[in-house]
Amino acid sequence: MSSDTTKATDSAAFWENHYAGIDPQWGTRPNAVLAEVVTALAPEPGSGDGGRALDLGCGHGGDALWFASLGWDVTAVDVSATALERVAAGAAAAGLTDRVQPSRHDLARSFPDGAFELVTASYFHTPVEIPREQVLRRAAEAVAPGGLLVLVEHASLAPWSWRDGHEDVTFPSPDDVLASLRLGDGWRTERCHAPERTATGPGGETATVTDNVIAVRRVREA
Repeated sequence: MSSDTTKATDSAAFWENHYAGIDPQWGTRPNAVLAEVVTALAPEPGSGDGGRALDLGCGHGGDALWFASLGWDVTAVDVSATALERVAAGAAAAGLTDRVQPSRHDLARSFPDGAFELVTASYFHTPVEIPREQVLRRAAEAVAPGGLLVLVEHASLAPWSWRDGHEDVTFPSPDDVLASLRLGDGWRTERCHAPERTATGPGGETATVTDNVIAVRRVREA
């Protein structure tokens, strides 16, 4: 497991506590919204030196392990060492160790090196103050020519959210999120909308929620 040299931060402390207190099986399946977008827009990894995917805020690795099962070489990033240990264990159990590299980063302070044909961030929200827009712009910078950036974000609160009951919680529109990336020329918008879905919580409860879904492709130079 690769690691940055960042000392413990508020973000690391919060997410360590979070993952220590939840079922290790929670979040081990791919996010259905992300899976639909990737299946439609990046159905298989590239060839040659391509096929690299970066999963930011990977949690227990449901998305990262699914990408690896499709043939992507995945860098799975989280600030929680506990989460990454579970990702590594899941990769070993699935025979995907050679395709999944857990990598610990506090993304407010460090970021993985290299370019990736697929960069994703699912529900990249935190109660700890971080330069979120800056991190997502850095994610866009990491996309290789021809590659895809996919963001799936909360646009409403589920009853089991750690933010439920906070009256001051607001969410940007998908257009606002897209604008915050400051992409400029050289990008094509593939998805920018806010669909509803039925979500299932950790206790099996369900609720109708809304997600922001943004997918943008870096256009290859002629």
